[in-house]
Amino acid sequence: MMIESISYLPKAKEANESLAKNFTDLAPALNARQAAIEASRCLYCYDAPCMRICPSEIDVASFIRNIHDGNVNGAAVGILKQNILGGSCSRVCPTEILCEDACVRNHDAEGQPVKIGLLQRYAIDNMRLDAHPFQRAASTGKKIAVVGAGPAGLSCAHRLAMLGNDVVIYEAQEKSGGLNEYGIAKYKLTDNFAQKEVDFLLQIGGITIQHGQTLGGNVQLKDLHAAYDAVFLGLGLGASKQLGLTGEDAPGLLAAVDYIAELRQANDLSKLPVPSRAIVIGAGNTAIDMAVQIQRLGADEVTLVYRRGFEAMSATGHEQHIAKENQVRMRTWAQPQQVLLDDAGRVRGMRFEKTALVNGRLSGTGETFEIAADAIFKAIGQSMDETSISDPLAKTLKRDGDKIHVDDQFRTVLPRIYAGGDCVAPGQDLTVQAVQHGKLAAHAIHADINGMKEAA
Repeated sequence: MMIESISYLPKAKEANESLAKNFTDLAPALNARQAAIEASRCLYCYDAPCMRICPSEIDVASFIRNIHDGNVNGAAVGILKQNILGGSCSRVCPTEILCEDACVRNHDAEGQPVKIGLLQRYAIDNMRLDAHPFQRAASTGKKIAVVGAGPAGLSCAHRLAMLGNDVVIYEAQEKSGGLNEYGIAKYKLTDNFAQKEVDFLLQIGGITIQHGQTLGGNVQLKDLHAAYDAVFLGLGLGASKQLGLTGEDAPGLLAAVDYIAELRQANDLSKLPVPSRAIVIGAGNTAIDMAVQIQRLGADEVTLVYRRGFEAMSATGHEQHIAKENQVRMRTWAQPQQVLLDDAGRVRGMRFEKTALVNGRLSGTGETFEIAADAIFKAIGQSMDETSISDPLAKTLKRDGDKIHVDDQFRTVLPRIYAGGDCVAPGQDLTVQAVQHGKLAAHAIHADINGMKEAA
């Protein structure tokens, strides 16, 4: 169900210019002096733990030393060599549980990590290069299809092109970028950054993107398999999971990702429908993004509800703090029981059952309560859109639950078909992880189709 299901709600109370101020950068960028001071705090550890925990294997100590020495271009190129989407990752990556959590300065007298994410952003935002930093290798004569222009697909395409292959990306949406364009909170990626990053990436050459191309719709896997030397599936997870309740299709109840996508594409925020009272169901970063943004659009009361405790939330402590700072009410140990509807069949609230752990298992207590709401946003996770793998060839892909099974080289069970990012089982559902999958898959593809003994 798309955002039209709440189109009857009143529009935002403030003018667009006023609302836009609520969606500027969540964390202001460092200026040159601040970056120099922060870089000087790095101890440039040998075998640095920040590098070992980075999913994309960025040499953190090296790029920070370059910033300290005034070599911003060198810092940026070092980042981009490992993570071509290093700019967006510096903004959306949960550094508080990755590189910054591993920083040894957490354990000294200051007790504060080096601000690695902000330093990475500083390097990328302030590089001044005369041309794209990477050159294509000699042409291999090979052509690869990439399905999905999200982080995994873009990363894979760029590395394949750099290795001398030609790439055609098939993307269902009107714009490239995947979740960076459609699924991230507006205050995390501002100023059309996702599109600027795509434009930069394409400067490598050898990559063509075709939009409006939907796997399982106007594009079939069997046709791609026949026409190309290899196929990489960077599908992401396109279907929102269901609550399994009667009334789930009622006006006023919709997937959080649908509203976030509409919000990110809106030129005039004042035209968005905004409920006075909203419920967000979920415990991840998408749930936090939804709750905070609807609050910033002018909702009077936003309640986020989760069936377990705060410590079990997949949203980091940092994200939970953002929600609390934005006056989002957070109710834990409660699970949805019934969608409450008004006489017109529209959402008027939800009944919840309190939960508890009984012998280590989550159970309902029988005690219920109700929360009034004009709209309910579900953010309980996403799954594979089955239509994208509906043709006879795609149906033979082995699955790990609702994800595609791959080996350690991102090969599926079908020859010359690879997959990576959120649609495969290994790793976390993180942008930086998807970028790494795409990069590693590109090396495997390049090695396989060019007859090399093993992937780099």
